[in-house]
Amino acid sequence: MSASLVLGLKMVIAATIVVLTSIIAEKSRPFIAAMVATLPVSAGPALVFIALDHDDAFLSGTLMGAMATNMSTAAYCLAYAVVAQRAGTILSLGAALAAWAIANILLRQFDWTLLASLAANIAVYAVAIPLSGRFRTNQRAVAPPRAWYAIPVRALAVACLVLAVTTLSWTLGPYYSGVLAAVPLALSSLIAILQPRIGGPQTAALISNTLVGLLGFGFALAAAVAAVPLVGRFWALGVGLGFCLAWNGALVLIQRRKVAGA
Repeated sequence: MSASLVLGLKMVIAATIVVLTSIIAEKSRPFIAAMVATLPVSAGPALVFIALDHDDAFLSGTLMGAMATNMSTAAYCLAYAVVAQRAGTILSLGAALAAWAIANILLRQFDWTLLASLAANIAVYAVAIPLSGRFRTNQRAVAPPRAWYAIPVRALAVACLVLAVTTLSWTLGPYYSGVLAAVPLALSSLIAILQPRIGGPQTAALISNTLVGLLGFGFALAAAVAAVPLVGRFWALGVGLGFCLAWNGALVLIQRRKVAGA
């Protein structure tokens, strides 16, 4: 199989996963949508393709870069939730991406170890989750029909991410490959599609609900880093995925019990 065909298959697989997941998220209440959106639907395929192309040491460095970037995503969510209360989609999403980029620049100044990165992730989300509380709601908004181009644009964006990660990982090195893999693409696509349809405050409710799921993603990345020297990079990614599924599934069950109790 030619290299170009393999790359094309990677792009199609990743785009299909993200599109299906985001469609499910659109039809759910904000909390359920957030739990779906914070599954590693864009980062996961990118990390798998990096594992296929590189060795265990490279993947460990990539996962460390993704852990640092996961803290930047907390800044992304908070910035978006604040700005979206009054601003339109372009300004709100631009503010979120600017906060993400600035946070990444600041975090790159540190030489992260696994324990330090894990502790920092916990500290960041321990602050971010309470701060986002006033934006959170679980009321479903009725969205008007999706624009015809929404699905193709979303698929193209994810395919381009996979293309960038796969081709640039050889020159970016492990840390920045992790940064690129953990770009909040799924969240950005949801914002770009949903805010024009249901408004900024309701979309901010979804994004604010993602913070508790993103905390679990940080734990999953840490578990994968720890597992690489023990079981190898492919099984380590499986450990991380299993942790994400268990974390988000447990949060959904807890939420349902709260609703039933109320």
